[in-house]
Amino acid sequence: MTISSDRPLTAQRPAAPQLAAPRPAARRPPEPALSVRQVLALERVLAGEPEVVAGAGRLDQPVRWVHVAEAADVGVMLSGGEMVLTTGVLLAGDEEKQAEYIRSLHRAEAAAVVLGLGRAFPAPPEVMRRAAERCGLPLVVLHRPFPFAELTEEVQSRLVRRKYAAVSLSEAVRTALTALITAGAPLQALLDEIAQHTACPVVVTNLAHRVLATAGERPAVDDVLRDWERIARQAWGPGPGRSGAGGGGEGDGWIRAELGGRGERWGRLVLCGHRGDTATGRLLADRAAEALVLHRMLGGAAGRTWEEQSALSLLTDLAGGAVPARQLLPRARAAGLPVNRRTFVPLAVHDADPAELDRLLRLLGLTGLVAELAGGVVAVLLSLARDQDADALAEHFATRLREAPGAAGTVVAAAGARTAWDDVPAGLREARHVADAVAGSAARCLPAVVRLRDVHLRGLIRLLRENPHVQSFAERELDGLLCDAGQDLLDVLRTYLATGRNKSRTARLHHVSRPALYRRLEAIQGRLGVDLDDFEQAASVHIALLAHDAQQQ
Repeated sequence: MTISSDRPLTAQRPAAPQLAAPRPAARRPPEPALSVRQVLALERVLAGEPEVVAGAGRLDQPVRWVHVAEAADVGVMLSGGEMVLTTGVLLAGDEEKQAEYIRSLHRAEAAAVVLGLGRAFPAPPEVMRRAAERCGLPLVVLHRPFPFAELTEEVQSRLVRRKYAAVSLSEAVRTALTALITAGAPLQALLDEIAQHTACPVVVTNLAHRVLATAGERPAVDDVLRDWERIARQAWGPGPGRSGAGGGGEGDGWIRAELGGRGERWGRLVLCGHRGDTATGRLLADRAAEALVLHRMLGGAAGRTWEEQSALSLLTDLAGGAVPARQLLPRARAAGLPVNRRTFVPLAVHDADPAELDRLLRLLGLTGLVAELAGGVVAVLLSLARDQDADALAEHFATRLREAPGAAGTVVAAAGARTAWDDVPAGLREARHVADAVAGSAARCLPAVVRLRDVHLRGLIRLLRENPHVQSFAERELDGLLCDAGQDLLDVLRTYLATGRNKSRTARLHHVSRPALYRRLEAIQGRLGVDLDDFEQAASVHIALLAHDAQQQ
């Protein structure tokens, strides 16, 4: 067999670009559909001594079907992707008809034409060769007699087996995802399952191309996210499953499925670099999209939106510190958070509504992520331009939050502004520490934005609250006020110490007269057996009260 190309003919499928090696346990998708090159490498075909005389650069086109036809107008019977087998008996002696035959197959998007040499054409016809070369249609001649029925039987059986394997895989995906949804699994569990079946990175975006969730091998996902802005601009053209100019199309294994319901689209699922054939990839993407739509409609993940889950995942990983911040940078950028030449302000708020904080950010024109972390703390990461006043904007945000209905006692804890992304995790932890330190404190005694410098001893006590010696000390010092009857006096004591033992302000905050406050302070001193005018004794009671309050949270 000879081929008019430097590229060797091989029976193996062409190598597809790989983002990363799949996990050992990953389920591989079916092999891609047979290409023209692979059909020509079949043992039965090799017996016919095939020679590619035109269109050698198009041998990797997929073959959808094999069609035996002697009709001169066979092109009108095709739907695209067929390999046409013919002896050319009706074309012999008519060069115009030969050229038109090739052109009609090209218009019908045939994969290739195979001409058996014999009585009609003892040698490759030059007119057909030139026409096929101009059209880019592979023209193959068989130098030895070859029963076409054997080739059609071989190829059709292989194609049917592959089709069955694709459908079986699709049903396996449907079954697995349905089981996860029934069990109440989170979105991430579904995506991990999809990535295992497709053996490629999986990305879920909103309509603005912002990444909401990902799954797959971490290095491969990071490769995708690192260049996501360009991909989002270029990859998706009009129409489902199609790509625009600029690359990233289905031919490269980039396959998308629209997410939506009741006539409204709200997101996309993207298979990034799927190695199987396009038809199988589309089938898998459609099955996955159906499951994700059902999951969203049923209100998975405790009713959180996918946007909230995305922010929660990113901020949890940042604050936890288990994943280096630099590795999370592609995720943050793909999620729509500006990260280049920015100032980051980590905030933390106890017992706030994340949706309300997110709405307030948009109302104030601020960019950031909002998510409720464990322990009822809502983290906010602001991303500001370098020329913006970070402290003033944090103060403005906190003031507007306190003005909201039902939020008068809300305290915003803030860490110092960070200009380096690698410093953001420490900032989030600092804001969380400050928020925990002032939790339960009277908001009226605190500034709108509380910082580390404001918590002083309170922060240390917060860190030591689980220490049994500290617990015993608190109980011993406050024993006379810990009964139910002493709770009102305990509240007065808390305010009195928080205001720096300012009697006038304490009376005003509790809406009592100064004589009434004096009587209460005398009762407190009597129950505790201390003199609050003595600095050391007052300090000891104050520390005990801070420890008690920290233990109650």
